[in-house]
Amino acid sequence: MDDKCDNKGRPVERAGSFFARKTLVVGVTGGIATGKTTVARMFEDLGAKVISADDIVHRILEPGTEVWERVLREFGREVLKPDGNIDRSKLGEIVFRDPVKRSRLEAMTHPPVLDYLQKEADSFRRSGRGVLILEIPLLIEAGALRMVDKVLVVTAEQESQISRLEKRYGISRDEAMLRISSQLPLAEKVRYADWVISAEGTLDSTKKQVERVWSDVQKLLA
Repeated sequence: MDDKCDNKGRPVERAGSFFARKTLVVGVTGGIATGKTTVARMFEDLGAKVISADDIVHRILEPGTEVWERVLREFGREVLKPDGNIDRSKLGEIVFRDPVKRSRLEAMTHPPVLDYLQKEADSFRRSGRGVLILEIPLLIEAGALRMVDKVLVVTAEQESQISRLEKRYGISRDEAMLRISSQLPLAEKVRYADWVISAEGTLDSTKKQVERVWSDVQKLLA
């Protein structure tokens, strides 16, 4: 799709580096538990470099970091595990029930994560050739579309999301729905997509869709 707009209807400029530098930075996003990480790994198997925003969040929340200290001041030591690491499940229970607290947590974590990813994207573009996949769950919500050249949205049926969340975190259906509803609806995210992959079916079905997108990417870089 061309002429993308943000959620306020304003045109979104993309980096567009691949025309001149033969590099392509693709933002992989979607709803919670739709299969984003699975799709990103499939691209990695095909030769892309992959960086996950969630991995960066883990890094900046390590004990002793500035963000770790800020989280403790905001949410208290009850969100800590015995080993000093933040219990992200417990923290999730708090913030997904309170939009104000969720906003405060995002204000702590989003800037350093996006800054890191921007630097990685800039460095990759200077490096020469290839495909960089940035797996960013809140790519659209965080206003980070300008960081990437193309957007791929991974989708799944809501019942699948609920089932995956229940199994992954051992949470109730109501808790799963809280987490799903905290994000921009998938139908809205698809409006920003250059490609859409459904991870609703088998892994083989998902892989075939990834391979079709990879073929499109290679044509863009040719």
